[in-house]
Amino acid sequence: MGKLDGKIALVTGGNSGIGLASAKRFIAEGAYVFITGRRQPELDKAVASLGDNVTGVRSDVSSAEDLDRLYEIVTAQKGRIDILFANAGIGEFMPLGEITETHFDTTFGVNVKGTLFTVQKALPLMQGGGSIILTGSTTGSHGSPAFSVYGASKAAIRSFARNWILDLKGSGIRVNVLSPGATSTPGLHGLTPDLEQDRQMTEFLIAQTPLGRMGRPDEIAAAALFLASEESSFVNGVEFFVDGGMAQV
Repeated sequence: MGKLDGKIALVTGGNSGIGLASAKRFIAEGAYVFITGRRQPELDKAVASLGDNVTGVRSDVSSAEDLDRLYEIVTAQKGRIDILFANAGIGEFMPLGEITETHFDTTFGVNVKGTLFTVQKALPLMQGGGSIILTGSTTGSHGSPAFSVYGASKAAIRSFARNWILDLKGSGIRVNVLSPGATSTPGLHGLTPDLEQDRQMTEFLIAQTPLGRMGRPDEIAAAALFLASEESSFVNGVEFFVDGGMAQV
């Protein structure tokens, strides 16, 4: 018997990295999973890798129209959502003095606005016992060079959870933040333009992590499973760091 038998889950940004690893774990534990991604070829590849009990929907969370279409599909196929993993997000290095309006608007459009309306539009499909998981980051609670806009967007995610558990009081729906540390994903390695800079960034991140290594997407997925399942039934409003100790020292 799986920990998520009979559950319906939605994982935004589920076409790679932490989202894909979490979708795989949810399916293995008995859930039917909807995943989203902005690029159809990557989404199709992810769906093929997951096999049965999955539907892929191309969707940009910063687009209200895309979100409406996504939830129309979920409603038509399954009629409810038990687990919402609002995981879609983007990041880009840009130091103070070089930050542009486009950089700010794009980052906050996906990470903050996208998360807000992903959750708000899902609420009519959720009921008591539902679990909402928001992807945060260690950058939301400690400084990172040239990453201030991204860090500020993730600090907003932490604030959302604190406030939303009050808005949802009495509904039986839980909201928690899952904050990974340095995790080896395509998104992280895509932050740098070449292999040498990626190597330097990786060495820097490992040096900041007390466990002395990068995390794996499946390790973050294990924490997502805990927050999605009944094992965390009395966990609400927390920021759950899975960071090898990076943000704890």
